[in-house]
Amino acid sequence: MISTPEAAQKAASLDNLSENFARVRGDTVRLCDSLAPEDMVVQSMPDVSPTKWHLAHVTWFFEKFVLEPFARSYQPFNERFHYLFNSYYYTAGDMHKRPQRGLLSRPTVAEVLQYREHVDAAVLELIADGGRDPAVDGRITLGLHHERQHQELLLTDIKHVFAQNPIQPAMNADLPVPEALAVADHRFVSGPEGILEIGATGNGFCFDNETPRHRVLLSEHSIGSRLITNGEYRDFIRDGAYETSSLWLSDGWATVNERGWSRPLYWNDGLDEEFTLGGVRALDLSAPVSHISYYEADAYARWAGARLPTEAEWEVGARDHAIGGNFVERGLWQPAASDGDAQ
Repeated sequence: MISTPEAAQKAASLDNLSENFARVRGDTVRLCDSLAPEDMVVQSMPDVSPTKWHLAHVTWFFEKFVLEPFARSYQPFNERFHYLFNSYYYTAGDMHKRPQRGLLSRPTVAEVLQYREHVDAAVLELIADGGRDPAVDGRITLGLHHERQHQELLLTDIKHVFAQNPIQPAMNADLPVPEALAVADHRFVSGPEGILEIGATGNGFCFDNETPRHRVLLSEHSIGSRLITNGEYRDFIRDGAYETSSLWLSDGWATVNERGWSRPLYWNDGLDEEFTLGGVRALDLSAPVSHISYYEADAYARWAGARLPTEAEWEVGARDHAIGGNFVERGLWQPAASDGDAQ
């Protein structure tokens, strides 16, 4: 059969959407390959969700916002999952309370994986249906970006779960250790000033909070040439920063004292090791500091004689830099020094 260019282009688009859907959904499950069912049901604090809940919630998203409105013959896997796995979508109905997600021993991990397979098959069938509503592509694409966000959350949350265990287990002991690099000296680079536009442009995907594009007024300012390293933050600690009230916003200082903060989350008392998804490792002094709060970042900036950049300053300053960094494809699952920062 000879196909028209338009038909061929449409077929290629469908193939790409199907492949991307299968890849993203498969990536989420593969992240859990080293986890046991016992690992996947623990909730270590209200801000952490069990791994099992993440697997189910992103699946519920496709069921609720793709299959329910667009696949008229779709049969839900389990009607009661709507209440269990909704999250903050108040217009979609009631939901189980977030701090109590760790109490859900049922459905089991096996049932959640079956739920994923059920929904995946229905979504792929919908994609293959040439007569579907054109809006379905955009809804599926939104769901895939939403799932990528939850892949980050899944790793963030299971790291906190494992960190509460006195034996400090590794999620994956075979994770490679990032190369320690000698980073370039930190300096300040003048940023543009005047009336500039920020926000999403073009026809590519963006979240709704990246629109509308609008104008902002930027005053004269400078921004750091690279991220602050663990080594630099350790100097801040050793200079007594967590005992110096003048460096902190009032709410931050109250939190430091209330919670006993003295170092970033996951660093040891000696400031020479940190807990990672690969287990306890030597602190990489060249890697960007992470797992600090806004209050800690603000206090560091004040200690360094500077301030944190505004959102507009950061967005405008980032435009002139190629997209690069420590993405999931590197397989590190922890911050690492960038080649672009090396001397």
